Amino acid sequence: MNRPVNPVSGHDPEFTETDDWLTIPNMVTIVRFLLVPVFVWWMFYDEYWAALITLVVLFSTDWIDGFLARKLHQVSSVGKWLDPLADRLSLWVVIITVVLSGLAPLWLVFVLVVPDLLLAGLMLTVYAGSPRMEVTFLGKARTAALMLGVPLLLFAEAPFVDDVLWSAIANGILALGAGGHIVAGVDYAVQGVRYAYQMRKAGLNPKSQVDRDKFFSSL
Repeated sequence: MNRPVNPVSGHDPEFTETDDWLTIPNMVTIVRFLLVPVFVWWMFYDEYWAALITLVVLFSTDWIDGFLARKLHQVSSVGKWLDPLADRLSLWVVIITVVLSGLAPLWLVFVLVVPDLLLAGLMLTVYAGSPRMEVTFLGKARTAALMLGVPLLLFAEAPFVDDVLWSAIANGILALGAGGHIVAGVDYAVQGVRYAYQMRKAGLNPKSQVDRDKFFSSL
């Protein structure tokens, strides 16, 4: 079943959302899931260059699947929840792996995971599910910083570079990403509560999927 989707902010042409899960973008997203254990495997054996290449490909799929979905007009209802799930789980596993390897500080795990769990708990309480809010610029910036910082940590392990310098740069970028992650989490929480209030004011139930779709499509 296909259904039209409103363009976002009036910039993108109208496209059709499909209920078919077997699309090229979704296959790319599944590849991202499959690359995560490959990355963990290379890290377990201290094969940092192989892990770095795997990580670059893994993180690249985050952009590729979105690009293909728009380019091929294959935006799907499955992809709209599968893609962010793949993003979050892959980032969690990557961060936990580099921390366990001793390349990143332990606080990074708590700074990234705890806000996500708190936000998920809030959204479940308010919406009984995910409201699927649009990703903000801050959210994209923090993700970009985290996706840059981790590969730089692996790059710092190369024998031909100054490991102290590059480790400091990588940790600095990760710190910016972690700080942005906390701020973005607070921002999403505030937006979520505000949208729920607006929905109730309009006579809509935030815990109803139909009412949520109706409200967010009108934004």
